[in-house]
Amino acid sequence: MHRIAVIGGDGTGPEVVREGLKVLEAVAKLDNFRYELRHVDLGGEQYKRTGVVLPDGVLDELRRYDVIYLGAIGHPDVAPGILEKGLLLRIRFELDQYINLRPVRLYPGVDTPIKDKGPKEIDFVVVRENTEDLYAGTGGFLKKNTPDEVAIQTSINTRKGVERCVRWAFDYCLKRHAQSPWSGLAPDDLAAGKRGKVTLVAKTNVLTYASDLWQRTYDDVARDYPTIKTDYNHVDACCMWMVKNPEWFDVIVTTNMFGDIITDLAAMVQGGLGVAAGGNINPQGVSMFEPMGGSAPKYTGLGVINPIAAIAAMMLMLEKLGEEKAARRVERAIMNVTGTKLKSMAAGKMGYSTGEVGDLVVQSLGA
Repeated sequence: MHRIAVIGGDGTGPEVVREGLKVLEAVAKLDNFRYELRHVDLGGEQYKRTGVVLPDGVLDELRRYDVIYLGAIGHPDVAPGILEKGLLLRIRFELDQYINLRPVRLYPGVDTPIKDKGPKEIDFVVVRENTEDLYAGTGGFLKKNTPDEVAIQTSINTRKGVERCVRWAFDYCLKRHAQSPWSGLAPDDLAAGKRGKVTLVAKTNVLTYASDLWQRTYDDVARDYPTIKTDYNHVDACCMWMVKNPEWFDVIVTTNMFGDIITDLAAMVQGGLGVAAGGNINPQGVSMFEPMGGSAPKYTGLGVINPIAAIAAMMLMLEKLGEEKAARRVERAIMNVTGTKLKSMAAGKMGYSTGEVGDLVVQSLGA
């Protein structure tokens, strides 16, 4: 029995989560597993009603679940930073979701702005450290609101935090090749071709302390994985190569700040936020999965938002729950729908409503 906490959140979040749960119900019947849901009221409307971002006791309640399925957080009537820091970051930090996983896969039928690149070229993963770096919130002001004001924001990087992220990336690389619809490689062939490579993205030429820690830790961990290729990119070079030669990448591992930036670029490479999904993972605890597109308030209630990213996030959730067969079934269904049904991934241009896209995925589960 899988215990799933559901946070629909703001804007179009509840709409796309509804479609993800629709697909979950159907695939659970096909692959014979059980689950129970607990809907948790969090987000902008809850904050406006109560003045409290994360009520007392909610985190303890979330700890009792296996996973969290999140729609979106972000409200036009709430100042930027309040919900992001008080809700999203607090959940990530207090539940120690130290891995941010962002698969970057171009599905069939989805347009990419990169000329002459297709699904076989755009198929990599970004593993972002999720609880340290500049997001740790260490710093402050001196002489605030004066001409002499100083603002300090300190990047925190610990050996423990870096090593557990890097090691998870190498382990994920060993696992990932067998799940790809494009790869026929056996485990002994990991060093062949694109598969079986972990690229460290940092800035060793300028950020000589933090990046040096990352590089030394990466080198130490890599010795335990002799079949995996190693590689390094400065973060600015990574942005360049991600556009010019995305086929060079297999698994990228990087810092919290750099990962935040390059995953937005990666979302555009894979066809937009309407298909981009991710997970905030505690390998030994409660993980949270979400679409990357945000709350999109201007589309709220219109039934035109693309739910594919939310369904893909549910697929990642199934992987974490150990339902690998069901996850692969959902991914094949997504690929069938994007490749043969949808006219566009953009809101209002899909050729179907939000609910109809969810229905199409359900209908494709047996394909």
